[in-house]
Amino acid sequence: MSQEVRGVISRSKGAPVEVTTIVVPDPGPGEAIVRIQSCGVCHTDLHYREGGINDDYPFLLGHEAAGIVEQVGEGVTDVAPGDFVVLNWRAVCGDCRACRRGRPWYCFNTHNAKQRMTLTDGTELTPALGIGAFAEKTLVHAGQCTKVDPAARPAAVGLLGCGVMAGLGAAMNTGNVTRGDSVAVIGCGGVGDAAVAGAALAGATTIVAVDTDSRKLDWARKFGATHTVNASDTDPVEAIRAATGGFGADVVIDAVGRPETWQQAFYARDLAGTVVLVGVPTPQMRIELPLLDVFGRGGALKSSWYGDCLPSRDFPMLTELYLQGRLDLDAFVTEEIALDQVENAFARMHDGDVLRSVVVF
Repeated sequence: MSQEVRGVISRSKGAPVEVTTIVVPDPGPGEAIVRIQSCGVCHTDLHYREGGINDDYPFLLGHEAAGIVEQVGEGVTDVAPGDFVVLNWRAVCGDCRACRRGRPWYCFNTHNAKQRMTLTDGTELTPALGIGAFAEKTLVHAGQCTKVDPAARPAAVGLLGCGVMAGLGAAMNTGNVTRGDSVAVIGCGGVGDAAVAGAALAGATTIVAVDTDSRKLDWARKFGATHTVNASDTDPVEAIRAATGGFGADVVIDAVGRPETWQQAFYARDLAGTVVLVGVPTPQMRIELPLLDVFGRGGALKSSWYGDCLPSRDFPMLTELYLQGRLDLDAFVTEEIALDQVENAFARMHDGDVLRSVVVF
């Protein structure tokens, strides 16, 4: 029997979001209903509201979430009612060319629930990243549910569902940061600070944080930055080189995703170093570089999709590190808010006042 719950939707491009009643159907084969306990307010949700993803309105927003499995559909064996889970938007298929080659973190055919949640008048909703977790309950593919230790605080570990995992993974998975490396991170919002934390966790000895906002640089220090650079008054390329013996960093992570920051990352790395792009550019952005520089500097130019994570591997491990006190996920939670405060949270996020506002149910 379907259920009616409250959720946050975006009806049209740029319009303020609203809390309304949504209808959640019973789970079908391979699906699960999750009672949401927390959901972070992510830039991706704002992109959906602004039409930056697609125009398949109305959207049911929210995707960075943790909660309790309430019901499962036919054939579901990996999770059961009562399990505490972090939701993910990379439910691997196990059968695409990436999965068959042993690289499921690149899965090209990820799963989502086949049924749609609706408004009470029957209008179908498009769930953000196939999740739609600004809601008291949501319907997802069971593969989007990753069991983690229930001792963890939902508001903290739920952030592994998107932004924090993207940053941690950019350093630890895509960048392959290891002991003794030097790392620079350009852009120190939630994703960038998670990259700083990931570099510190991986054993980097020099971590240079770059931003134009001194508040964000203060945050970066708390996550492990050894050097900070305010790019509003200092050349970040020269500053990164100065902090790394004149050579440049082994790994430079662009958590902004603009042509100018990517070019800074390109020239701020050491010879044979790695550039990791985790900030998301717009379709109009272009880069022009001398091809000889690309050849002559060597190394690797990478994009990081979801931190190249494998949720079933990474979420439980990172949750355990959090419970051991080795990964401070609580520090990413700037404020806990109610469901009807999401629109205000978008404004605070846009103004750079928070790392994460988290809706708590």
